[in-house]
This record gives sequence, C-alpha cells and structure tokens, in this order.
Amino acid sequence: MMRKFLHFGTAALYFCTLFPLPANPAGADVRTDSGYKVQRLVVEGILVVRLIDPVREMEVSILPSSGNRAYEIKVRRENLLYLPDSGPPDFLKKVSQNGIPFMAPWANRLDSAGFWANGKRYNFNSDLGNIWKDENRLPIHGLLMNSNLWQVMDAGADQDSAFVTSRLELWKHPDLLAQWPFAHTYEMTYRLSNGSLEIRTTVLNLGADAMPLVIGFHPYFTIPDIPRDRWILHLPVRKKIVVDERLIPTGEFADLDLPNPLPLKNRTLDHGFTDMKHDAEENTTFTLEADKKRIEVTLGPKYPVAQVWLPAPPPGQTWDFICIEPMTGITNGMNLNHDGQYQDLQVVPAYGTWTESFWIQPKGF
Repeated sequence: MMRKFLHFGTAALYFCTLFPLPANPAGADVRTDSGYKVQRLVVEGILVVRLIDPVREMEVSILPSSGNRAYEIKVRRENLLYLPDSGPPDFLKKVSQNGIPFMAPWANRLDSAGFWANGKRYNFNSDLGNIWKDENRLPIHGLLMNSNLWQVMDAGADQDSAFVTSRLELWKHPDLLAQWPFAHTYEMTYRLSNGSLEIRTTVLNLGADAMPLVIGFHPYFTIPDIPRDRWILHLPVRKKIVVDERLIPTGEFADLDLPNPLPLKNRTLDHGFTDMKHDAEENTTFTLEADKKRIEVTLGPKYPVAQVWLPAPPPGQTWDFICIEPMTGITNGMNLNHDGQYQDLQVVPAYGTWTESFWIQPKGF
C-alpha cells in the first residue's frame, strides 16, 4: 500500500490509495476520467470519506463515526462550514457546533421528556444517559448528533458525480430503541455534482405502526473572511412560527415581520419559518450572501419548515456562523399534533419509506 503523508491542522492524516468499500471491490481509489473521485482518509485512526471535484476545486469531507456529519465543504480551500475545532478527533469527544449534524429521531426541542405517537404516550428513560437537554432541561436534537453507529455501505464516482452512502440501523440498538420504540433505519447519501452537494435521506420503517417523522439537519454555514455583520439572508417564506418563552411552538403562525432580504448586522435569530415560496419543482431556496459570494440552500418539498439560528456570541468571542436548518415539521410537532394544534405532521407508514433531499450550492468563491 502506498501512503502519502498529509496534514489536517494539528492532526496527522494518511491518504490510502486502497478504498475497501462495496462500490470498489477491486481496491483502487475511486475516480473517473471526468475528475470526480472519492478518497478514504484515516485521521488518528478515524475514517473520513472525501468527495472531490478537482475541476471546480471543490471537496466535501464526511465523518461517519461522528453522526455521519459533513464537516468541510471546501471551494478553492475555503470551508463554507463553521469549524472551530482542530479536527475529527475533537468531534468524537463532544457534541460540537460545526459541520452538518443530523437531528433524529426528532429535530430541535420537545416540550417534555417524552412524546405522543398513534394516540400513545412514550416516556424517555433518563437513566440511559443518551438524551441531550437544553437550558430549560427539555430534550433537544434527538439521539444521533454524534453517533458512531453509522456504517459506510457504498461509495463511488461516475462521469457526473462522486457519492457516499451510509446507514444507521436504529432497531439494532436497545438503548436507542428504548427511547424511540419504532424499528427503523436511516440511509444518507452525500453526492457532489456540478458544483452542488446533495444530502439525500431515506427513512425505512420496519414496524407495523406508522412512525412520526420529525427529523432535520443543523448546518453551520459561514462565509470565510467576511464578518457576519456584512452577511445578508434571503428568506423565501411567508409565515413565522409563534413560540413560548421556552422556544416551543404554540401552534400559531404569524406573517413574516422581518425585512427580506435581511441584513444580519446586530441581528440575532432563533426562529422557525414555514409557508415556503416554491420554484417550479416545488423546492425552496434560502440564500446567504456577502461581497458577491453566495451560499444557496435548497430544500425539497418534504422539508416544509426551516429553523434559522443566529445566536449572540459569548462575551469576547466571535461566532461567524448561521444555521439554516431543514426540518420535516415544526419543533415539537408530534406532541402538538396529538393536542390538535398541528395538522401537517409527516409519518412513515408501516413498512414504508420516506425520502427527501436538500442541496448546498456555493457561488462566487
């Protein structure tokens, strides 16, 4: 095996020309004449999968063993994802504010230590130690933010793209199933094509009961070397979700009362939005821009809600990021649905599947 020594901040990397994944049983590095390729990296013993488009100088790095999160989307060496930590080894030690975390089986907060589904109440077992809580002690962000249970199933490159597909079989893990007693599996594919990253998620319900679907993503976007006060956000929405003092939706919606486009100077946000403005394909595109640089975040129609988080940094710190979070429903949607206050809850039918994508496309970098 030939190795090439590289560097990642303070962490040593080894690029292996062998890529022992099902998509490439012959063992050679996955690449095509068009230039697209997939690399397997080992960072202090941790697997990283990198998708590369050398023509556009674009690279996407994914860490399967930390929630299957992408932590780099680089265009000409500029990373569009906020990354304050030194590298992948740090991600395994804590739930970090970086990259693109996956929130499941529920996204954002619940109003209590449990949930309703199919007319039945399910209470969490706090003794298992796998529930994250916010400052109000409310469960938040699901069970999988930095899960090491993802398995890479396939990877490859063709004339048009490079991709990697990973799977998490929640039904095989008793501590997870005890909190969310629906046997199901997640499959996630990152695909780099034509200057755009698609993140496609499929949920397979293996059980005889319908499963509430309240998943989402929590991407941390940044425009490198441009302060946040110079960023502008375009909001393609009509409604804002009304929340209480705990940031739990009340079931009410209000007309958008923010400027659009929205300058981010001296601005903080922690708002949910819905009633999207669609294009001809029923997709919705949020745009973040500054100094002719743009990040377009396009949500497929099964992501009818977006949470936007723009927090005030702690004293003495700079947080140059904004989170534009695709969600399948509003925060606490299954409990509000049970109370008759939210009618648009999505479900995965018994033995059924659900699939949707969102896309990230940088321009001007």
